[in-house]
Amino acid sequence: MGMKPFDVVIIGAGGAGMMCAIQAGRRGRSVALLEHSPQIGRKIEISGGGRCNFTNTGAGPENYVSANPDFCRSALSRFTPEDFIRMVKEYGIRYHEKKLGQLFCDRSAMDLVEMLISECTRANAEFLLNCAAESVGKNPGGQFAIHTSLGDFSSQSLVIATGGLSLPKIGATDFGYRIARQFGLNIVETAPALDGFRFQPAEKALFDGLAGISADAEIRCGGVSFRESLLFTHSGLSGPAALQASLYWRPGKPVSVNLAPALPGEKLSEWLLDKKRQGTRTEIKNLLAELLPKNLSEKLCAAWLPEHKTLPQTPDKTVQEFCRKIQRWEFIPADTVGYQRAEVTRGGVDTNALSSKTMESKKVPGLYFIGEVVDVTGWLGGYNFQWAWSSGWAAGQAV
Repeated sequence: MGMKPFDVVIIGAGGAGMMCAIQAGRRGRSVALLEHSPQIGRKIEISGGGRCNFTNTGAGPENYVSANPDFCRSALSRFTPEDFIRMVKEYGIRYHEKKLGQLFCDRSAMDLVEMLISECTRANAEFLLNCAAESVGKNPGGQFAIHTSLGDFSSQSLVIATGGLSLPKIGATDFGYRIARQFGLNIVETAPALDGFRFQPAEKALFDGLAGISADAEIRCGGVSFRESLLFTHSGLSGPAALQASLYWRPGKPVSVNLAPALPGEKLSEWLLDKKRQGTRTEIKNLLAELLPKNLSEKLCAAWLPEHKTLPQTPDKTVQEFCRKIQRWEFIPADTVGYQRAEVTRGGVDTNALSSKTMESKKVPGLYFIGEVVDVTGWLGGYNFQWAWSSGWAAGQAV
């Protein structure tokens, strides 16, 4: 039995793959979407608590991490958040802004999946589910040969949209990286990102019993800072602030945390010392609880003010040093939680090997890489889905 021919074969029917299929199909190309799982768009469906943070109105190159920071600029400028929002509106999908430009579906992320499937169908793209790609080659005539669990296919263009290593429970694999290496493309070192931190034993003992407590905090890591909610867990830190910082963290490097960002600089110590001058005899942990969760305030005082309870008993210099610790708490994480919980994978196919306009390999004509498999990783908040739409769109104009 011979190979079934297509103009374009896309391996991976996630957001990037479907967007590419839509654009290629609209151009009259015959397209096959090969998906190794039985379900389309699983990552879209489970993201954002089932409502999918599908873009961010402020998405720009500065919101992405890559060894080549300017690479994403072309695709993001040619298919913008407004372009995807227009698609959403055309399908009557209701959405809302949660915060900081983050857009979520009002009802269900499945509305987006159904929209993309419908657009693929209208573009005559063919879905093949439970279709595991087993090997890929390129024959002397320039055609790609794709051997799968459902038979063999050939194509003029091959698009790798297989995602990264994050969330293996929904089928993440290293297939895309293996194909890149097979064809001689470099891989920028991968790591779990948008992920919580694990404490070293000392910090774990210090904050034991705080699991589930959240606080407003500012985290600085790798020269970048984020102010959002911070969540203490049984093993370390999570919440939006920690997840954002993890994108910039490297093993062995410190993370700095300001647990009282509402009173920056010396204002925290000034506030406490002003209370002292007013003659208050309140315990410091109770005063601090006006700014921080009560349990956290008690932990910090027990650890960093063990011999002092009320303000009159505490020397001014001790108060100032205590406040500095609260606002400049620094620790070195043992690690991040790992791929099983990380939202995305940092690193991936080296963008120096790809065209920023078309996502095509510079050394292998007809071979394209889009979405998370590429070394472009966005912040938390809809940025990675926007990269999926933009990179998929860019490739779809060229395949």
